[in-house]
Amino acid sequence: MRISTSGRRYCIAAFTAAALAFAMVPSASAADNYPERTVEVIVPFAAGGAVDVTGRIVAKALSTALNGSFVVINKPGANSNLGNNFVAQARPDGYTLLVSSIGLAANTALYKKLTYDPLADLEPVSLVSTAPVGLFISKSVPAGNLKEFIAYLKAHPGELNFASYGVGSSPHLAAEFFQHETGTKMVHVPFTGNGPATLATVAGTTQVIFCSTVAALPFLRDGALKPIAFADDSRSKELPNVPTFKEAGLDFTMGTWFGLLAPAKTPRAVIDKLNAALRKSLDDPEFNKIAESQGARVVASSPGEFATFLKAESDRLSQVIVAAQIPRR
Repeated sequence: MRISTSGRRYCIAAFTAAALAFAMVPSASAADNYPERTVEVIVPFAAGGAVDVTGRIVAKALSTALNGSFVVINKPGANSNLGNNFVAQARPDGYTLLVSSIGLAANTALYKKLTYDPLADLEPVSLVSTAPVGLFISKSVPAGNLKEFIAYLKAHPGELNFASYGVGSSPHLAAEFFQHETGTKMVHVPFTGNGPATLATVAGTTQVIFCSTVAALPFLRDGALKPIAFADDSRSKELPNVPTFKEAGLDFTMGTWFGLLAPAKTPRAVIDKLNAALRKSLDDPEFNKIAESQGARVVASSPGEFATFLKAESDRLSQVIVAAQIPRR
């Protein structure tokens, strides 16, 4: 049987397309040998912060578990958008990864136009840890518990300032969510980092901050800050006498989190290998000790569980941002 010229052209084109598609996907053996070269772990914040610390312990854990080289590269800017976008646009081969945090879920609502889709252009590998925040106030505020603090805010709307380390940061979103839930009003004062924000509240320049217990602990001992409530389902190990918001009468949980992601379309075999290696490393006492030093709790999740968490977090934060009328950039 003879094949027409057009038929031969069609067969050649179809074969070529199939071959190219196959060539672009790493084979199972390639995934088995992963990593065969240095893997860049992008941290979308400057060195020294909680996300950077998490990125470095993740890189170290994966280097050990997979007998490879995982190196942290800091790409700060635009509330994590610069680094997030870099990974979203990277080749999906497992050699460019991302350790990001709450901004990844909030940025869709915070920015008018993103150059990437946080849910579609990134592939979740695992949630790494969560870091609930506490509500702490200056000693100048005449309130000793949550009920008294809310009553004071309602009697003095807009008179107290709350500190954060920028629009879209965990302390900022926590304060906005709290105001929305309680019908209160405070003034946002952003700082360049968590340290300056905490010190401003200690000095009384600002009067309220939502931050980790680790950041607040030194100032609680000398009475410079007063603890009001902890925004998690259980009490903080560092402050066992401080009630949760739920215990104090308000259904309120908030904090930041840290997760590992890869570009979308990264081979499933690579995602699964990274997930298994990281989850095994989470049991390491050193890993847990470093995480706890940042006020974080280690979490082990599957890629699917992290994807579900990220979608729910994006929806929740979008509602908070819209309700608080935070201007989009």
